Amino acid sequence: MSQYEHAAIRRRQFRLSGGEKLSYLAAGDQSRPAVLLLHGFPNSSEMFREIIQHLSESAFVIAPDLPGFGESDVLPVTTFENYGEAVAELLDHLEVGARYVYLHDFGAPVGIHIAMTAPEMVLGLIIQNANAHWTGIGSGWAGTIPYWTDRSLENETAATSHLTLEGVRDQYLADVPPDVTAGISDERWKEDWRVMSLPGRLEAQRALIADYGTYVSRFPAFAEYLARWQPPALMLWGRHDAFFELDETLSWMRALPRMEAHILDAGHLLLETHSPQVAPILRDFLDRTA
Repeated sequence: MSQYEHAAIRRRQFRLSGGEKLSYLAAGDQSRPAVLLLHGFPNSSEMFREIIQHLSESAFVIAPDLPGFGESDVLPVTTFENYGEAVAELLDHLEVGARYVYLHDFGAPVGIHIAMTAPEMVLGLIIQNANAHWTGIGSGWAGTIPYWTDRSLENETAATSHLTLEGVRDQYLADVPPDVTAGISDERWKEDWRVMSLPGRLEAQRALIADYGTYVSRFPAFAEYLARWQPPALMLWGRHDAFFELDETLSWMRALPRMEAHILDAGHLLLETHSPQVAPILRDFLDRTA
C-alpha cells in the first residue's frame, strides 16, 4: 500500500504452513522487544496506521491482518484458536521472543491465546476495548448469545444482522458524540465493507461470531492466567463504546490491580480519533516496562 512505501513501515507477506497468505506490517529494530498489535472487527492492521511509526522507536512492531481481514487469506476453518495459531506461526517465523500483546475486540481472543500459550514471553498487555469478562457483555448482545448454543437460521439472522455497510459504519460512529467522530472519513468503513464483501469473508465473519461463545467459555481459564502471572498492563478505553460495557474496565482493574488505566472520550475504535493522545502513553509504557 502506497502509504507504507517508505522504509520505516514495511508491508510483508508470510505463507502459513497450510499455504494461506498472512499479510502484516512491520517496523522498528527486530532485536528489540516486540509489540504485537491485534485489530478487531471490522478492521485490519490499518487500524494502527497512526501509531506504528511512534511505537517503532522503542520496539519491533508487528501488526498482522487477521485471517479473512485486510489482505490476509481466509483460513479453511475459522476459529479464534486457529487465528492464534496462525499469528503464533508468524511470530516463530520472525523469531520473536519477548513481546507485548495489544488486545482489541476480536483481537483479544487471538492475543489471549498467544499469551496463555507462552506466558513467560509476555512483557505486558495493552487492553483497548477488549472483553475478557461477562461484565463487558451487555444488553446489546441479546441477539448474539443464543447463537452460541443454537445455530438455527433465526438465531444466525439475529446474531449477524450487523454484517452490513451500516453495521460496519456503526463500529466507528455508534453512541459516540458527533464532535468526536467529525474527523473520521466515511472511506474507512466503506473500505472495511468492500473487503468484507470479498468471497468467503462474510462466511468467516459468521464463524467468528459463533466461535466467540467458545472464547467466552474460556474466561475462567484466562482469569487464572491473570491471577498467576499478573503481567504489566495498560488500559486504553473509549468510554462511548456501544458494544462493550464500561463495567468491563472495572473487571480488568480488579484482575490486574497495578494496571495503568486511561478512560478516553472516544468510541469503540478510539485510535480513529485519539491516536495523537494515545501514542505517547503507549511509548511511555513500553519504555518503563521493557
